[in-house]
Amino acid sequence: MFQVISGRSGPAARLLAPRSAVLVEAVRGRKSRTDPVAKSKQGRIKVPPPVDPVEMVVLKERYTEYTLIMRALRLEFKEEVLRKKYEEETGSLVAEKARQEAQEHRALMTWNNEENLRLLKLRIQRIQKETEEAERKKQEAAIEHEREQQELIKEKEKEILQLQEDVKNFITLDNLDQRIEKALDNPKNYNFAIDKEGRVVRQTVLQ
Repeated sequence: MFQVISGRSGPAARLLAPRSAVLVEAVRGRKSRTDPVAKSKQGRIKVPPPVDPVEMVVLKERYTEYTLIMRALRLEFKEEVLRKKYEEETGSLVAEKARQEAQEHRALMTWNNEENLRLLKLRIQRIQKETEEAERKKQEAAIEHEREQQELIKEKEKEILQLQEDVKNFITLDNLDQRIEKALDNPKNYNFAIDKEGRVVRQTVLQ
C-alpha cells in the first residue's frame, strides 16, 4: 500500500519512513488521471470563446511581422558573433586581406579614372568630327541650293525670251487683216490619214 503524507509533515515523514515504502504526497485540489469526471461537469461541452475575424487578421499580421523581425535579429546577431569569432581566429589575415582589398580598390579606381579620361577624349574628337561633317554637309546643301536657284533663274529667263519671241507672232488688232490675207493665200488641208508604214494619204482636195 502507498503511504500518503501531508504537506506539513513531509520532510519528517521522509526521514522516518522505511526505505521500502513508497511515499505519495497528497495535493489538495488535484486528482489523478483515473478519477471520474465530477458530477457538476458531466455533460458539459467546452465551447471555445468567440474570435473576432478582424482581430484575428490583425493578430496574424502582427505575428508574421514579429517572426520576421525576430528572425532578422537572430540572423544579425548570429552573423555578428560569427564575424567576431572569425576575426579573433584569423586576426592578422583579415587585416592583410582588408589592406589588399583597399590597395586593389585604389588601383581599380585609378584605372577607371584613366579609362574615363581616354573615353572622354575620344568622345570629344568624335563630336568635333560630327560637327565638322554636319557643317560641311550644310555648306554643300547651301551650294547645291544656290546652284538649283541659278538653274531655275536661267530656265525662267529662257522661257521669258521664248515668250518674247512668241509675242512677235501673236495676232493683234494691228496685224489682223494682214494675217487673214496670209491665211487665205496659203490654205492648209489637215484632212489626211497615215497608213501603217507612216505615209500620209490625202484623198480630199481643198475646194
